[in-house]
Amino acid sequence: MKNILVTGCSSGIGYTVAKGLKNRGYRVFATARKVEDIRRLEHEGFNVIELELSSSESVNDAANELMLRTSNELYAVFHNGAYGQPGAVEDLSRETLEKQFSSNVFGWIELNNRLMPLFRQRNEGRIIFNSSVLGLISLPFRGAYNASKYAIEGFADTLRQELAETNIHVSLIEPGPVESRFRANALNALKENIDINTSVHSQKYIGNIKRLEKEGHAAPFTLPPEAVLKKVIHALESSNPKAHYFVTFPTYLFATLKRILPTTWLDRILLKVSSSENRSDSGK
Repeated sequence: MKNILVTGCSSGIGYTVAKGLKNRGYRVFATARKVEDIRRLEHEGFNVIELELSSSESVNDAANELMLRTSNELYAVFHNGAYGQPGAVEDLSRETLEKQFSSNVFGWIELNNRLMPLFRQRNEGRIIFNSSVLGLISLPFRGAYNASKYAIEGFADTLRQELAETNIHVSLIEPGPVESRFRANALNALKENIDINTSVHSQKYIGNIKRLEKEGHAAPFTLPPEAVLKKVIHALESSNPKAHYFVTFPTYLFATLKRILPTTWLDRILLKVSSSENRSDSGK
């Protein structure tokens, strides 16, 4: 039975992937931050490790616990735990940016570096990073999240090259809109860290909030998290895993448009997308 660590398993993609891999016969170690989520996952039969990615101490404690509970035998890690910080670039304080990168980038790389000796001692393994279409293209009012995903793309691509002479494979999964609690968490981050009332973008934030508060799908072509699970399984089990896995039509579309269109043309398209989804009069 192969051991795999999946981070960010309280809901959404992480939970679905952890459950799907567990049902497939993997010995899954699922991480969560909150006590209630940890207890719920344990009740469902998961091996659970507490992990707060923004805390270096928590990252190191989690890595040590994983090593102890697996006897230093690890086949794969699916880096997934993250959140989206909305806000115009000019409204992002250094503290807000540091919080975003601490969870979405620094915690991931620190954890991965702690796990690398386990992969190297066996000269095999799979390292999978859950990125985003927003690691390929950028949209307004997502600067912090865009930048964190661009950073993960750069780290993962570099790591893949550095491991080219080993049997340790690195893959990036790039979902577009997927059903999850992502919007609810982003709404909390917006209200907590952005001074909406004093911003020159205050009116645009009204539309932003309506989009984040919207029930059901807020974007066309939204897929269930099982779509990501399918790609994770391929990255784990294929003898020749891909470096990049696109999920949802928007990811395929925008990745193609980025390759073939001049930047100014692509910007116009992305601005129209953002304007449409963040209309302040859009309550649907």
